[in-house]
Amino acid sequence: MSVLLRSLGPLVERLRADGYRVMGPTVRDGAIVLAELDSADELPYGWETTTGPGRYRLHRRDDRAAFAHAAGPTSWRSFLHPAKRPLWTADRDLAVTEPQPQPQPRYAFLGVRACDLHAIAVTDRVLGKVDGEYARRRAALFIVAVACTEPGATCFCASAGQGPGLDGAGCDLAMTELADGASVRYVVEVRSAAGGAVLSAIPTEAADAWEVNSAREAVKLAAGRMGRSLPEVDLRELLAGALDHPRWDEVADRCLACANCTMACPTCFCTTVVDSTDLTGDHAERWLRWDSCFDLDYSYLHGGPVRVSTRSRYRQWLTHKLGTWHDQFRESGCVGCGRCITWCPVGIDITEEVAALAAGTQVEG
Repeated sequence: MSVLLRSLGPLVERLRADGYRVMGPTVRDGAIVLAELDSADELPYGWETTTGPGRYRLHRRDDRAAFAHAAGPTSWRSFLHPAKRPLWTADRDLAVTEPQPQPQPRYAFLGVRACDLHAIAVTDRVLGKVDGEYARRRAALFIVAVACTEPGATCFCASAGQGPGLDGAGCDLAMTELADGASVRYVVEVRSAAGGAVLSAIPTEAADAWEVNSAREAVKLAAGRMGRSLPEVDLRELLAGALDHPRWDEVADRCLACANCTMACPTCFCTTVVDSTDLTGDHAERWLRWDSCFDLDYSYLHGGPVRVSTRSRYRQWLTHKLGTWHDQFRESGCVGCGRCITWCPVGIDITEEVAALAAGTQVEG
């Protein structure tokens, strides 16, 4: 059964009263980023984004929609799998101190799209059983998901099979935003007992059939307005058979190996260990931080790195994300959010590169 919310203010207030740190989209420094919200007033009401390869701009809308924007430069993984965290410290007297267990923050994610909802599920399979801190944060998480009704030009979740609707489990509350000028309302479905408890504590009203149907139709139309798509082929098989394709040289000529794509990606999970000392040499620390397969040292073995060329590093990233990820985790590592396209400084488009490989392989075959 669906209900109607006329405002997100009571929802945010209820979550904060229940001890959650509410994280959601807000406007900062010319972009829509994910950050802690003190109130629903900080949501990006009336803003939308124009995206393209290497392009991102904010624009004002004619209504007060809060979720009419494409994915920004940040993703939810930064809260569940922080970019940097301490492992231990040591002093010259050889006393080693591991960080004392700290209470894990109780996050409530507000505005999780279908692509990012699936990205969290993907990361659960990768880190859920091997990273205790991730598992504890994830166990305490409350998710308010929002169906996508305004796909961006770099979005391709429909062809990746991950949106724009919110079918299945994975969240506590599932919402669809309906905006009409100054009026904004939300058709909400309960997806968990925790979601039902929160919703029962705030003012709601029954959603009539017209509003429910309008929400479903908006999501259906969004699926047909994706700005990009992946080719309809077996990507795992395609990439396994295209390791010597000349397209890798072409993309390497453009790629800066800057790792922006992996830093923006909601499913990339690689880390490295970094040791540092103070200037006196009396104190040392070990930190775990994000790493990228585009880093020259990422594949370092005794004697030097294995992947010395940009060609080999880009090929490793793409073939793993869309191909060998299936061998490890029985699914694709790409959710079609389009961040890697938008935030690539030279505008490399993953869908264009895969299409070129598919076309070339078909011609050669």
